[in-house]
Amino acid sequence: MDPALHKAAVQGSVASLKKLVAENPNILGSKTPQQNTALHIAAELGHAGFAEAALGVDDKLLVSKNADGDTPLHLAARAGKVDVADLLIGRASAWPAEHPRHSPAAQNGKAGEPPRSSPGTAQGPLFMANKVGDTPLHEAVKHGRSAVALRLLDAEPGRGHALNVKQQTPLHIAAREGLADVVAKIVSQPWVHEKFVPSDSVSGTALHQAVLGGHARVVEILLDATPPDQIGLTDSSENNALHYAAQKNNARVVKLLLNRKVDLAYKRNRDLQSPLHVAAYYGSTDAMVELLKQCPDVAEMVDSNGRNAFHVAITSGKVDALKRLLKHVRPEEIVNRVDRAGNTPLHLAASLSRIQSALLLLKDRRVNPCVLNREGQSARSLIEKRAATEEMDTYEMYLWKTLKKHEASRCKKEQLPPIATYQSLRSRRAGHDEYYELSVGTYTLVATLIATVSFAATFTMPGGYSQTDGTALHGHKAAFKIFVISNTVAMCSSIVVVFCFIWAWRDPVKFKLDQLMWGHRLTILACLAMVVSLMTAVYITVAPTARWPAYVVIAIGVSTPAVVFLILGKEALYVPM
Repeated sequence: MDPALHKAAVQGSVASLKKLVAENPNILGSKTPQQNTALHIAAELGHAGFAEAALGVDDKLLVSKNADGDTPLHLAARAGKVDVADLLIGRASAWPAEHPRHSPAAQNGKAGEPPRSSPGTAQGPLFMANKVGDTPLHEAVKHGRSAVALRLLDAEPGRGHALNVKQQTPLHIAAREGLADVVAKIVSQPWVHEKFVPSDSVSGTALHQAVLGGHARVVEILLDATPPDQIGLTDSSENNALHYAAQKNNARVVKLLLNRKVDLAYKRNRDLQSPLHVAAYYGSTDAMVELLKQCPDVAEMVDSNGRNAFHVAITSGKVDALKRLLKHVRPEEIVNRVDRAGNTPLHLAASLSRIQSALLLLKDRRVNPCVLNREGQSARSLIEKRAATEEMDTYEMYLWKTLKKHEASRCKKEQLPPIATYQSLRSRRAGHDEYYELSVGTYTLVATLIATVSFAATFTMPGGYSQTDGTALHGHKAAFKIFVISNTVAMCSSIVVVFCFIWAWRDPVKFKLDQLMWGHRLTILACLAMVVSLMTAVYITVAPTARWPAYVVIAIGVSTPAVVFLILGKEALYVPM
């Protein structure tokens, strides 16, 4: 492209354009290496005056395509340049049908491109598609340009249903992007729906896309506009919109869909998974609760492997999902349901080393540890079977002990596989068990340091002692009393942790995980007590002469636990497993 023309297009200088055209009437035919004309550049940058002047010289620039097949209107729509878009839409609407560039061949792009689906037979600049089949309306909604999209729909309302190469219409894209005003305008126009073929669409219907984007308002608009028999349409994997809502953990959308068509909860996809299965797989606890609230019997459904939501939550390692299922699903038969291999959820938890899930199941009295699978194995014997070929860590040993204990108390009348000896399993325990040893060592070190510091603070009371009777000078103050109590709590808590963890080195299996958790919590308590000791000590010694530094220290101390919980959340209270 001529450098002077390029500069004029970038700056939007109409005067420069007129001067250049006067010198060379054909200058507007020059293009950049990307095949962009001066009108492409002006449209993308929003120079409406320059665009109008260029079209006044050569109106065929309106249908000129660059290397990607984009017209100037594509670029204006993509950039959201409303003024330029208005100009180009007006010119495109008035484009003469008999124009030599206005032919089906010109509008369908290069040879080999798929035919474009359109509501009518008319073809023009408004309908021209680029190499990926996107019209200007596709570009507008794809980039969230609602204002331009609405103007394009005013010019040709039916274009909201035109398909691109990916078999997506502007309605699909607008629904996914949450452009409620655009969606409402498209669905308000009469439209004869073509037969929907699930295998043609990986992404499903516009309703699927709205659910995928989590746009409840768009979902409401589409539900109001969709005939009841089409709400349950599926994607190529036979997932309906409720499957998508379950995946995205959107309880509000789940409620909207169930209120409109409750039998969606009982529809299965290609793997015979219900929406509850999907929610359990993704750990979508909120969606799961809403599903069980409105359709409690959906928990009875099984997939192609004969597994219910409990099985799926365990195989996917979603502990929170398992907690919700145990809380909201009451029938004992469902909790102990066996899959096609005869495995209960407890069997799967044991065989997959889902320690937290297994312990959670064992706390529920409905869970039966006596059930045998088709190979005649209990959950306990599955661990022993795996121990014959694999090394076991401390957590797995603890789970084995817990299962053995439950079998002893609840399966006295059952015929179970023989129990392995503790010594035989201990010999298979992972050589160093580095993670467990590191955890115990870390807690011991931290607790020792806290005990040392707390003990030292006992002999260096804030404010000092009386030289006559040896009592603390500030012993009568409330802040000092809080200091003494918190310091004692810190020291005693840390001593308990140190003493108990000494026994952990002797036999980590006998030192139960519950005890490890209590050690973790006592360490947290000791740390919090140390923070309180710090705040009170500073307040006692600093506040009488300079209050604001003391208050700053107190504010920092109070915010310290909040910062920890902000970073770690509820996981701060539990030992990682």
